[in-house]
Amino acid sequence: MLELIKDLWEFLKERKKFWLLPIIILLLLLGTLLVLTQGTVISPFIYTLF
Repeated sequence: MLELIKDLWEFLKERKKFWLLPIIILLLLLGTLLVLTQGTVISPFIYTLF
């Protein structure tokens, strides 16, 4: 996992694609939110947002 993050950082740095970083962070946070709220009491409220 750490190697993947290093490779992604090198790609962003070398190709000057730093504008992709907020998109990647947002996707990771959204994925984490969906995984953590799956099957909990909070999930009906999360799904109404989308």
